Amino acid sequence: MKPDLQFLLGYAAPYRRTLLLGTLIMLAESAMALAVPWLGGRLAQGFLDQAATGTLLLALLALLGAQALLKLANNLILGRSAARILADLRIRVYDHIQALPIGFHHQRKQGETLALLTHDVDTLSGFISGTLLSIVPLLITVAGALVFMFNIDPWLSLIAALLIPLFYLLLKIIGRRLRPLASESQQAYARMVGMAEENIGMLPAIKTFTREPVESARFRNQIGEIVSLNDKQLRIYAALGPGIQFLAAAGIVLVLWLAGERINVGTLGAGQLVTFLLYTTLLTRPVSALSDVYGQTQSARGAVERLMQVLTEPPEPLFHPGRELHAVRGEIEFRGIRFAYPGRPAALDEINLHIRAGETVALTGHNGAGKSTLAHLLMRLYEPDAGSVLIDGIDIREVSLQSLRRHIGVVPQHVLLFNGTVRDNIAYGRDNPAQADIEAAAHAARAHEFILKLPQGYDTLIGDRGVRLSGGQQQRLALARALLKDPPILILDEATAMFDPEGEREFLQECADTLRHRTVLLITHRPASLALADRVIGVRDGRINEGEA
Repeated sequence: MKPDLQFLLGYAAPYRRTLLLGTLIMLAESAMALAVPWLGGRLAQGFLDQAATGTLLLALLALLGAQALLKLANNLILGRSAARILADLRIRVYDHIQALPIGFHHQRKQGETLALLTHDVDTLSGFISGTLLSIVPLLITVAGALVFMFNIDPWLSLIAALLIPLFYLLLKIIGRRLRPLASESQQAYARMVGMAEENIGMLPAIKTFTREPVESARFRNQIGEIVSLNDKQLRIYAALGPGIQFLAAAGIVLVLWLAGERINVGTLGAGQLVTFLLYTTLLTRPVSALSDVYGQTQSARGAVERLMQVLTEPPEPLFHPGRELHAVRGEIEFRGIRFAYPGRPAALDEINLHIRAGETVALTGHNGAGKSTLAHLLMRLYEPDAGSVLIDGIDIREVSLQSLRRHIGVVPQHVLLFNGTVRDNIAYGRDNPAQADIEAAAHAARAHEFILKLPQGYDTLIGDRGVRLSGGQQQRLALARALLKDPPILILDEATAMFDPEGEREFLQECADTLRHRTVLLITHRPASLALADRVIGVRDGRINEGEA
């Protein structure tokens, strides 16, 4: 079994009973469709017998009614299944993407990731619940129609059957471009999503530099590329259907011409001719539908390949059953650390650093020297290429990620806040904290006073990325969020970058008591922050120099 088919069936497995029911309904519908030509032939023959005609018409009406009801039931069942498969697939893909290491996301455009969750997941959901299930009933309809036709006239049926390879050949010729076009379309869609996401985040800069016309033109051009690719796909799909229908119609005309001779010699009756022609007409429907299946299969294969590339990436061992860290004192040691980002020179080389429990150590150095990389290794956002990181003498690779990160608080330079209330943002790192605990953390971060001055206090919405707050207020919220965890280890990564010198000095003085009983890793180059440190460690070109500021 092909890997992409195994992948699809794996995601469809939880809904196999519902999908099987839908398939059985489609098979019953196909059986009724095969019965219609037979009844049509009997009806044509029965026009000579008025008594039989009424019965046959009622039977035909009942058959068509039952077929319509089955179609209705199938639409409801498969429609609901499609919605559930879409939701489940989207959740699984999201969970996996979220579990991937930070390094994966740094190497990939956000637009591509968002396109997986939207465009590709939608494509696969529709394919699983619709196209894939329809293949067996379509094939049954083709096989059933040919069997009935062979029963009426083998030679005419053989001619009709020989036309089917021509249909397949047309599919191969016209559909050859569908798969690469589907891939190009997905990539163009990913670029469009990424551009929109980036520009919305860059809106203040766009307005400041009056780049609205330029960005509008870029977005318009990207949409134009998507429309152009969709037009190419549409032309192919538009050619497939009529092409198949023309070949089918030509086949019917040929069969009708040959059948005329058989009627003249009396080897084929009028009722048989009507039945045969109805079966040939019925045969064109699944053959034409199979052309759509072919095109949709090519699109789905491209989506499967892109999803498999992501889903086969190993996630972080978040729930790895490592040992638990208990009663952490906060002693940290970087021992023989070497680390390089993919495709780049070593960011850290032979780093040996010991930080005592309760000590505040400042890491200084120019941008790119490796300061933040040390913090990332401590959090296991990245893994060292060589060496080890220890907390209280325990190699952090031996402990579970949840246990490790639960004991570390981080206040990053670029504060990450979400569009919620002040309360929600402070409480983000802890499940269902009491209001008193939230306010205590805000007091410790010296944020409580400005929060009370906001329109709704702790219930004030702060907007995307906290845009309704000043930079200093965002930093204080981030500190309150970190302190609510009550971590024994605290990382302040340029946490005062948004403050002016006076505000920074005031902030640090107010936070001194809060930081005193924790191990603090202070990543900074600002003099006021350095005054808070027990030791200053200079980081230059991936190496450390004790006492160098």
